[in-house]
Amino acid sequence: MPNIIKTRNLTYEYIRRDEEGNVEGITTAVDHVSLDIRPGEFIAILGHNGSGKSTLAKHINAILNPTEGTVWVDGKDTSDEEAIWDIRQTAGMVFQNPDNQIIGQVVEEDVGFGPENIGVPTKEIWERVEESLRAVRMYAYRKHSPNKLSGGQKQRVSIAGVLAMHPKCIILDEPTAMLDPNGRKEVIRAVRALNDVEQITVILITHYMEETIHANRVLVMNEGKIAMEGTPREIFSQVERLKELRLDVPQATLLAHELRGRGLELPAGILTAQELVDEIGKISRKGNRICP
Repeated sequence: MPNIIKTRNLTYEYIRRDEEGNVEGITTAVDHVSLDIRPGEFIAILGHNGSGKSTLAKHINAILNPTEGTVWVDGKDTSDEEAIWDIRQTAGMVFQNPDNQIIGQVVEEDVGFGPENIGVPTKEIWERVEESLRAVRMYAYRKHSPNKLSGGQKQRVSIAGVLAMHPKCIILDEPTAMLDPNGRKEVIRAVRALNDVEQITVILITHYMEETIHANRVLVMNEGKIAMEGTPREIFSQVERLKELRLDVPQATLLAHELRGRGLELPAGILTAQELVDEIGKISRKGNRICP
């Protein structure tokens, strides 16, 4: 099966100019990144501020065009202006602030705005609105004003608006950055369901480590390059390397790492509190002391 997203030597430079238009400096935000993403994958992209992860995401939706290299979305080159509309329908984007994406006065109107814009027949628009709101568990709020919703609910409406366009891929650029812990859980639960049930390709840009543990692959970016790549367990087994890249690890992973440092025979790459409890339980059942 061909890749849904493919980049080759993708490079993007931000050019800084003075008031007269003269070049003051050039920053390489993405530096020769080659990437293959298969249909149905859940990819998480991590990196500290300025690592290039959001700039990479904006290339997948053709918001930005490469300075060098090529990006293909479902076989279409993002630098082909005639393909832009198809590319943005194939790869929908959800941003950090849901207020910037919600424009309707009523939830169902907002979700139907995208399909209406592309000429979907009225009957099908309402079918798409219903299926999209049900997918993110917001159908009960279809008659509500978005202004009355919580941050997590608004973000789920934003995701439903993208879903109604029937994309094959959804790119989420730090979608939970402005939400409280409950809102973050709501959104990530909805995203996981879209990937598991609808088989939609998900690319999640985040700085919350716990949001990545259910991904198929994790990419860690640093200075515009992919510094690490692997399964969540492979990535979070390398606690010291992540610290060098100025990144945290899930709390359970860090605690397990510290306990291992004190001599407790725990496997590397524990991801959740439940895994940690289970592994400690195994040790205690063997009759070993928990604390050396």
